[in-house]
Amino acid sequence: MSIDITRRSFLGGSAAGIGLMAARPLMAGPFKTTLRKAVIRKSPTEDELKKIKDAGFQGIEAHTVPVEEAAKARELAEKLGLRIHSVMGGGSPAGLRAAQAYGADAVLHVPGGVGGVAMPEPWEFDIAFDEKTGHLTRVVAGDNARFVPYIEAHNRSMDGARESVKRLIPIAEETKVVVALENVWNNFNVRPELHRWLAASFESPWVKVYFDIGNHIKYAAAMRDGKLQVLYPPEAWVRAFGSLLAKVHVKDYRLNNDLRGGAWARIGDGTTNWLAVRQALDDVGYSGWLTDETGLALPELSRRLDRIIAGQPVE
Repeated sequence: MSIDITRRSFLGGSAAGIGLMAARPLMAGPFKTTLRKAVIRKSPTEDELKKIKDAGFQGIEAHTVPVEEAAKARELAEKLGLRIHSVMGGGSPAGLRAAQAYGADAVLHVPGGVGGVAMPEPWEFDIAFDEKTGHLTRVVAGDNARFVPYIEAHNRSMDGARESVKRLIPIAEETKVVVALENVWNNFNVRPELHRWLAASFESPWVKVYFDIGNHIKYAAAMRDGKLQVLYPPEAWVRAFGSLLAKVHVKDYRLNNDLRGGAWARIGDGTTNWLAVRQALDDVGYSGWLTDETGLALPELSRRLDRIIAGQPVE
């Protein structure tokens, strides 16, 4: 059976589902959920951890290191009242064991990728896939002949992703650490329904989604009624993932005025409707971490994340 996830079926004709980024409410909330701020650090010193703490952050996303080193880092962080909550690129047995030693509850795992073949422009995607295999059956409306190599490469990557994650599940269960599958900038799973399908296909509490808010904004536009519109904003991805959402990376991206292409932007300076994202996180019951991946100076980053968490415009 094939699942058609065109913009019509995904949005179901609902204006609320569209969540257009241009519509920016003045205030959202009050919220039921609690969000905490974190930054990524490979091997932070005690002095650096103190600066992170003093800037108002509660956590760290670390990297894979030997178990003994991870245990020492955990002790140092906890002494300062910080939590190492996840491990960047930790989708391996070593990463899961490091996460356990850190006291982290998830690792970020990149499940697949496609390159070196002709593929649709980001705004051209109009995909359908088989719900039993996750294999793409269509990527654009009309003739797909030009994109057969992309479809085949994506299907191979999907198969490889499923096999790699299956091998990790027993270790994830042993360590009590979730394998969180991130949507990354690599032409894989360009629609939220497909990425959700991958995580859900394992039917395991140890496999969930790590959503990077900025990474797939370049795919947000699609044709509807002959007009290019933003139909897959980040809040639509959040709602698609629902209870499968384990972690969130924060960065921003600004689409060009014609919605074709764009560029990275500082948090709050891009196309993201952060108020809509905050509301969506609350609606799906996500209480967890917002981990920065931009490198903005700590005081300013902390201020901007505080406004997102409070449901206030980022300015």
